Amino acid sequence: MNRRYAMVVLILCSMEMHAQDVTATAASPPPRFDAFEVATVKPVDTDLKAGRMFKMDGTHRWSATNFTLQALIALAYDLNPRTISDGPGWMDEQKFTIEAVTPGDVAPTRMEQMRMLRALLVERFNLQFHRQEKEFSIYELDVAKGGPKLKAATKPDDPPQIYGVVYSDKIEVPARSVTMDDFVAMLQRATLDRPTVNKTGLTGKYDFDLEWAQDTSQYGGQVATAPDDSQSPPLFTAVQEQLGLKLVATRGMVSAMVVDQAQKPSPN
Repeated sequence: MNRRYAMVVLILCSMEMHAQDVTATAASPPPRFDAFEVATVKPVDTDLKAGRMFKMDGTHRWSATNFTLQALIALAYDLNPRTISDGPGWMDEQKFTIEAVTPGDVAPTRMEQMRMLRALLVERFNLQFHRQEKEFSIYELDVAKGGPKLKAATKPDDPPQIYGVVYSDKIEVPARSVTMDDFVAMLQRATLDRPTVNKTGLTGKYDFDLEWAQDTSQYGGQVATAPDDSQSPPLFTAVQEQLGLKLVATRGMVSAMVVDQAQKPSPN
């Protein structure tokens, strides 16, 4: 029997989980999710081998566990970690756990969560950066021969939901009301070892389920390789067979982040 691990950007060590959205009552004006109401940032023992995840706990509590600053930046800005450079040496070593309270009467969407996280990085870590076009080894997501095998979203007005579930022999990614940009953001932020670019030309919102047998090149090597007798195909095969898309290895220009300044947050 497979053992199931729950996760958020990220389940166990590096996947992602999406919080459920709570519908606001007609009488309540939509809240502004510009910043957390209150947040604590605590350093974590760097030798701790616990998994990394972020999540909404109910309507008002948001947490990110065992993240380095580099991983927090990648999460907040939908970046592949390879595209983040410079900054202090501890940026990809020291881990932190964040516990925060969100405003309003409804749970924020993932996009709103990331807006508040970006504000926290500036306020608590004094993050300053600039963007720069750089050439990297990348993957391009394109339409495979025969065309896409995607279903139009049944609820296109809903916020996008895309997350991963890790089993011992496979990874499952249910996606609902997502664009190809949403899919690519998840792939490059947590799954693949290279920046990923959307070249599909597809502009709709889609519902799909993706399943594959993981290997050590994915999730920063923090998820164990699926056994040889796994019934699921490798990721690149799964993307083509199940979605009618393809991942192509190439080189290309990507908007990278150069960190000009960052400081460890002061004690809460």
